[in-house]
Amino acid sequence: MNATQEQLKLKLTQALVAAFGTDYTNTDPILVAASNPKFGDYQANVALSLSKKLGKQPRIIAGEIVSKLDVSDICEPPEIAGPGFINLKLQTSYLEAQLNAIQVDSRLGIPTATNPQKQIVDFSSPNIAKEMHVGHLRSTIIGDSISRILKFCGHDVLRLNHVGDWGTQFGMLITYLREVYPEALTTANALDIGDLVNFYRKAKQRFDEDAVFQETSRQEVVRLQAGAEDTLHAWKLLCEQSRQEFQIIYDLLNIELIERGESFYNPLLPKVVEALAATGLLESSQGAKCVFLDGFTNREGNPLPLIVQKTDGGYNYATTDLAALGYRIQEDKAKRIVYVTDEGQSNHFTQFFQVARKANWIPDDVELVHVPFGLVLGEDGKKFKTRSGDTVRLRDLLDEAINRARADIENRLQEDGRTETEEFMQNVAEVVGISAVKYADLSQNRTSSYVFSYDKMLSLKGNTAPYLLYAYVRIQGISRQGNIDFTNLGINRQILLKEDAELTLAKHLLQLDEVIKEVEQDLLPNRLCDYLYQLSDKFNKFYENCPVLKSEEPARTSRLMLCDLTAKTLKLGLSLLGIKVLERM
Repeated sequence: MNATQEQLKLKLTQALVAAFGTDYTNTDPILVAASNPKFGDYQANVALSLSKKLGKQPRIIAGEIVSKLDVSDICEPPEIAGPGFINLKLQTSYLEAQLNAIQVDSRLGIPTATNPQKQIVDFSSPNIAKEMHVGHLRSTIIGDSISRILKFCGHDVLRLNHVGDWGTQFGMLITYLREVYPEALTTANALDIGDLVNFYRKAKQRFDEDAVFQETSRQEVVRLQAGAEDTLHAWKLLCEQSRQEFQIIYDLLNIELIERGESFYNPLLPKVVEALAATGLLESSQGAKCVFLDGFTNREGNPLPLIVQKTDGGYNYATTDLAALGYRIQEDKAKRIVYVTDEGQSNHFTQFFQVARKANWIPDDVELVHVPFGLVLGEDGKKFKTRSGDTVRLRDLLDEAINRARADIENRLQEDGRTETEEFMQNVAEVVGISAVKYADLSQNRTSSYVFSYDKMLSLKGNTAPYLLYAYVRIQGISRQGNIDFTNLGINRQILLKEDAELTLAKHLLQLDEVIKEVEQDLLPNRLCDYLYQLSDKFNKFYENCPVLKSEEPARTSRLMLCDLTAKTLKLGLSLLGIKVLERM
């Protein structure tokens, strides 16, 4: 609910009390945005809901509310329509005053949270010795956007990368490399990430087929956990090798993260088991230490346990997550912890959240949120893979988007007979390519799977990043064409709204705070994408119907200010999605 809507809701509540008494102080006036402009901008439907209680016709109730309703500073005189709807139309002078106030504010009039919190966003989370693939794309992009929005809202945001950097896979890999390529365990950068992935596959194959190799690998894990110097050195080299490759992708995507991998919590795991035992929740099942869960059963219908310590004394993924949760609450002092992973992990989060609650480890003022997302699909509707059936490497996907954007730029320059520098073309290709990938993902409701299509995401038409970027570029073009300095449009700069296209654009500009507040709560960045797409669309209609540079004063300055405010809003909104703007394309 935006500031205007909140003011109107308050005034309607005051009118209800004035008309019917203090019993109606907490009655919801049911104020919504009007579905059709002919009904005004907002519609209150409360009269219909009170008809039975008051024993009166809704239109009569609506009349009594309106007789006590003073919205003269915001709206035209209210109208009663149909069976008892109260229609409210914003005054043009009110809209003008609001726009004139926000266009000099770097936050565009958007307030920070009244109760800022320490919030943790856990996202990306690749595994060491494995390449980042298309499956990491959604977690990384969605987590980054959520972090940006929460920070903009005034929260203290800790962006954590829970990297898979511990466990059996290192025993396998180190054992295998000792045999076939021992220098990789003593020399930095002896392998590139592709070689490391290949060696990991071969090690996994040996582990599955060779009992002796399997036992040696397990002993290597024990040595790692015990801090054996040579094994620890080898582990650090392998981790650093992978980190360098991850960082290339994070730099390309403009992602900032603090790594705190599984190994960070390893010393805390025994304490998790002890603490659960102290609560009486811990039970033994076939030699393993478990917590049995409510609402989860196996195929036979028996209660399903969450294993926190295996029969061999090792720990599970859930044990690490419980340790991390305790650390984040006690040491980081987080009040909201957001986990961004694929929907396939939903059961895992439900289970370990349940264990933490049963153990009374989650204070009343701490909120745990799992942010699930669907799959990235190929145009055949199946999981996105290469032609050979392999998982698509994230690096290849991003490079392909940039290369296609570059080819499109070169074609358009050739058609227009223009020449540009190599630096300009490469910068535009990178911004457009990366933005297209990010926006195509973020513009979907994250709970759904979506079809990955380079052609659609790079199109200048439709709900795409290039379409939004072009709206911004068009405004910068107005500035260049008219030699306009948007920061200095004269002393008597005022936005004045006369045409329908101006009013439509103005009303939309004033809804950004409402959208950001919604995303802060529901963590659905596609709502912001929808807003920005509609803004670009409404701006383009305004641009087509309302001459800017060729109009007479005071309309000329007013329209230039509307252009500038649109550009500022686009730039802010796109930055919250992790997308850069361009001055020219």
